[in-house]
Amino acid sequence: MNAPAGRPGGAEVVLVTGISGSGKSVALHALEDAGYFCVDNLPPELLRDFIRLEQERFTSRVAVAVDVRTAVSLPQLMPLVAKLREEGQHIRVLFLDASTDALVRRFSESRRPHPLSAVEGELSRALIEALEMERELLSGMREIATVVDTSQLRPAQLRTWVRDLVGVPPSSLTLVFESFAFKNGVPLDADCMFDVRVLPNPFYIRELRPKTGRDEEVAQYLEAQPEVAVMMGQIESFVRHWLPALRADQRAYLTVCIGCTGGQHRSVYIAETLGLRFRSEVTTLVRHRELDAQAH
Repeated sequence: MNAPAGRPGGAEVVLVTGISGSGKSVALHALEDAGYFCVDNLPPELLRDFIRLEQERFTSRVAVAVDVRTAVSLPQLMPLVAKLREEGQHIRVLFLDASTDALVRRFSESRRPHPLSAVEGELSRALIEALEMERELLSGMREIATVVDTSQLRPAQLRTWVRDLVGVPPSSLTLVFESFAFKNGVPLDADCMFDVRVLPNPFYIRELRPKTGRDEEVAQYLEAQPEVAVMMGQIESFVRHWLPALRADQRAYLTVCIGCTGGQHRSVYIAETLGLRFRSEVTTLVRHRELDAQAH
C-alpha cells in the first residue's frame, strides 16, 4: 500500500555516493534494474523536495547519486540526511570506495579527467592529489554509510552486491560476513577483520585444492581440525558479544571480513558457517570477494 502524499518515510531512499571511479554509475544502473527511480548528480539542496515530489507520485523506491561534482553543496548533505531520518524517512547511504591504485588504473583506462582535476588559474591538479582531496571532502559521508570496496570487484559482481544490500528488509542491523584473499589486499569496507591463515590449509591436499569452502569435502576436512573450531568459536563469541552494543548504536550494517591466503577454502568455509549460525537472530548476508569474482 502506498503512503499518503508527503508522509515521511513513504518512499525508500538509497543515497549513492563515494569516490570518483569507484563504480557509482554501475551501482545506480543496478538499482534502476531493481525497480528504483534513479537520479544522478542531484544537488543536495534539492534532495528533500525531490523525495517529497516522488512521494506525491507514490514512488516507493528512489535512488540518488551525489558526489563531488556538487562539492559546494556537500556540507549540507550530512545534516540533511540526519534531519530526514529524524523525521522518519528511511534512507540507506551506500559509499563506494576503492584503493588508490585501482582508481588510478581505471582513470588511465577510461582517459576521463577527475572532477577535481581542474584548478582555477592552473592547468590541472594531479590525479592522486585530486583523489586525496575527494576523500577528505567525502569523509563525513563515509562515516554514516555502508561502505563497499570495489577495488577487486567486476561490474557484474558489484551489481549483485548492491542488489543484495538493498534487498534485505529494513532492520536495526544487517550482519555481513565477507571472505577474501590477503594476496589481493584487505577490503576497505571491513568493520572487523580476522586472519585465519594460521589454520590448516586444504590447498595442500591434492584432492581438495580445486574445491572451495562451500564443498562438503573441504567442510569435513576443516571440521576435523580442532584449531578451526577454536577460531570459529572465538570469532562467533566476539561478534555475538558486541551485537547488542552495535544495535544500540543504531548501526545499519556490520561487515566482518575473514581472510586467508587465497580466499578459496578456509575463509569461505568460516564465513558460510558463521552466516548460518547468525541467520536466525539477525539479517545476515554472506559474500565471497574472490569466489564471486570468478563467478562473474
